[in-house]
Amino acid sequence: MARTPPDSLFPDYPAMPDYRFEQHAVQSGFGLVAGVDEAGRGPLAGPVVAAAVILDFNAIPDGLNDSKLLKRQAREALYEAILATSQVAFATASAREIEATDIRIASLTAMRRALAALPTRAGFALVDGRDVPPGLDCMARALVKGDSRCLSIAAASIVAKVTRDRMMTRAALDHPHYGFDSHMGYGAPKHLKALADHGPCPLHRMTFRPMRKD
Repeated sequence: MARTPPDSLFPDYPAMPDYRFEQHAVQSGFGLVAGVDEAGRGPLAGPVVAAAVILDFNAIPDGLNDSKLLKRQAREALYEAILATSQVAFATASAREIEATDIRIASLTAMRRALAALPTRAGFALVDGRDVPPGLDCMARALVKGDSRCLSIAAASIVAKVTRDRMMTRAALDHPHYGFDSHMGYGAPKHLKALADHGPCPLHRMTFRPMRKD
């Protein structure tokens, strides 16, 4: 089965992410290629988390895919495999940073921070979405639905998702009223009821509804 993404130069592309985008960058002389993705644009609480991953293409973990298409157990196993075989960094933008700008700018900021935090500088970055973060110190390309098209971005999506889930699970210990460990800050009925009963906590994004009242 093949699909056609909205920005593709190819008529079709595989049902699983592959190496074609990284290969093109390497063949063009860019050297190391990093995939970059984020998790947490939609929740009402918590940071947005971005990850950057430079895969070792002699040791790619089996089963890399868009983190949203993987069950939690598979994500956790792949997370450990990615950390064991790849160069990895993650970064965050807090709820306060999201309020001070907006979720798009905060997400791009976290992506830029993650790429800058890699132990080895990437020569090229493949970024999930429509936007390349400003201020990168390497060339980059944005890929719509990149997490389901590109192996490096798929790996970054897994690292970002698992890292953020673990952060929100830890946050549930400090803020037990909200059940962050069950919904990770998204607007689940349990979360909305807790907001109605207890009001927001410091992790809530006050520019998001229902916290924002105007």
